[in-house]
Amino acid sequence: MFQKGIASAGRRAESWFNKLMNWRTAHISERNFIYMLSLLVGLASGVAALILKKLIHLVELLLTNIFPVDTYNLLFLAFPLLGITITYLFVKYIVKADINHGVSKILWSISKKSGRIKRHNTWSSMVASSMTIGLGGSVGAEAPIVLTGAAIGSNLARLFRMNYKYVILMIGCGAAGSIAGIFKAPIAGLVFTLEVLMLDLTMAYLVPLLIASVTAASLSHIFMGSAMVLQFDLVNAFSVNNIGYYILLGILAGLVSFYLIRSVMWQEKQYRKIEHPVVRLVAGGLFLSLLVFLFPPLWGEGYTSITRIFSGQGVEILNNSIFFGWREDPRLLLLFIVVILLFKVVATAATTGGGGIGGIFAPTLFMGALTGYGLALALNTFLGLDLPEENFALAGMAGLMAGVMHAPLTAIFLTAEVTGGYGLFIPLMIASTVSYLTIMRFEPHSIYAKRLAEKGQLITHHKDKAALLLMNTRDLVETDFEILRPEATLRDLVQAISRSDRNLFPVVDENGMMKGMVKLSETRSLIFQTHLYDTVKISELMYMPRYYVSPRDSMEDVVRIFESSHRYNLAVIDEGKYVGFLSRATVFSDYRDNIREFSSE
Repeated sequence: MFQKGIASAGRRAESWFNKLMNWRTAHISERNFIYMLSLLVGLASGVAALILKKLIHLVELLLTNIFPVDTYNLLFLAFPLLGITITYLFVKYIVKADINHGVSKILWSISKKSGRIKRHNTWSSMVASSMTIGLGGSVGAEAPIVLTGAAIGSNLARLFRMNYKYVILMIGCGAAGSIAGIFKAPIAGLVFTLEVLMLDLTMAYLVPLLIASVTAASLSHIFMGSAMVLQFDLVNAFSVNNIGYYILLGILAGLVSFYLIRSVMWQEKQYRKIEHPVVRLVAGGLFLSLLVFLFPPLWGEGYTSITRIFSGQGVEILNNSIFFGWREDPRLLLLFIVVILLFKVVATAATTGGGGIGGIFAPTLFMGALTGYGLALALNTFLGLDLPEENFALAGMAGLMAGVMHAPLTAIFLTAEVTGGYGLFIPLMIASTVSYLTIMRFEPHSIYAKRLAEKGQLITHHKDKAALLLMNTRDLVETDFEILRPEATLRDLVQAISRSDRNLFPVVDENGMMKGMVKLSETRSLIFQTHLYDTVKISELMYMPRYYVSPRDSMEDVVRIFESSHRYNLAVIDEGKYVGFLSRATVFSDYRDNIREFSSE
């Protein structure tokens, strides 16, 4: 009875929703509906960003408020391991799916899943990352919240039966809203989406992205106040005499970016080699706890350390550590900064590799601030210069973000919006540009894209490549061919010809294994020799195709084979078994439809 009631309620809800959709189609234009939906996505992603930020800060405040400043604390050994353990149990027994590397997952969903992101991603990453980061995990909340926002956009667009183009747009709106909400940075949210996530966009996309970004940022201002996320007071104005040093900072930031990308990915790979998840958890958790105990600035997102540097109290990064006594010697402080930079990537990889959930965004900002601050401190200490250390810390943040994310515009605008450092726009531009140019010499992909690029699954701003990546070989296979057996005769072939509109006839045995194919043009002369009908076997006429593809081949590979073989049809064979044929005309038609979809307003 109960089940019948649920089923009846479900049917009524579906009927009501269909009526709503019909009314919407009749009374609201598609463009206006997109604007309304982008507003809704902006609100939802903004609320999600607020919740996550509050959760992390609440847990962190409750835990670290009891820590003494002038000495070490043994709780640093316990909390990070506890955070990873709780996260692991939550993911394993409640979520039951991999939710790490949020931005990479978004790119993969756009590339291979037509923008479909699972419903649980609208909340699971938030909960998991708050446990990890709040208890000291050395990662950031930005990637999880971007995945949350993108999941909200994807699921709302699919709920309202939007086509692929608008599903991707709503994913972008969700991502933009998340960045804008968590940083109070609407321009950065927009630019991040354009630079990191989106395809080749038309101007029609910009308004919905702006609506989502402004909505989420406004919500953040209402509930969190108008103060900057990382308050920066410009004490020393930009001096043209320091341009050379900012260029040097850009080069250094590019090199540190290279170290961060390669080191994190290599270490995560080593953790994945540990087959037993509990052993992996213990290894990552213990390593992280030890690092946080020795170097407390590695705790959590690292924004506290950045704030201390911006306020001219860089020596306070030694608080809560066994190295507290080094405060008075700038050379020892500099050594501590170098060690922190080296071990931050180790702590981040231990967090994610061990089972924690978080992103690389905050660690990038943290390392960038330390890189800029450390360079200025070193030049002041050893060369007797008087460089503004806080300014260089700000520029270092932009430089490292540009290098790690391959997004110089995002780096410039986000750094300026988050800190209020608009008076240092030129140094931000110099550091970001030089860092980006430096990293491109060594690493063509951002840390987000590299995981997909290694698998050939990365979608890009290049329309042609994007259209090919969205095409699935298996979906284009044609199977309306008359199949022959190797032991069949010429008579069977003639009968198959009479039933078929095709000029190709696959030869398949009783186990489905492809033994060859027969081409009508090569057997035409035999068709009229009736005396051979029962004597000539198909096995005598067939041949194995020289060129063929697998249903798992990428469309780029398929196109390459079409071009090199000059064939109009390619056999599709899966581990020896016959699947069907791919037609050049069908592939081209689907490709053209995808291009049209990307290009339409």
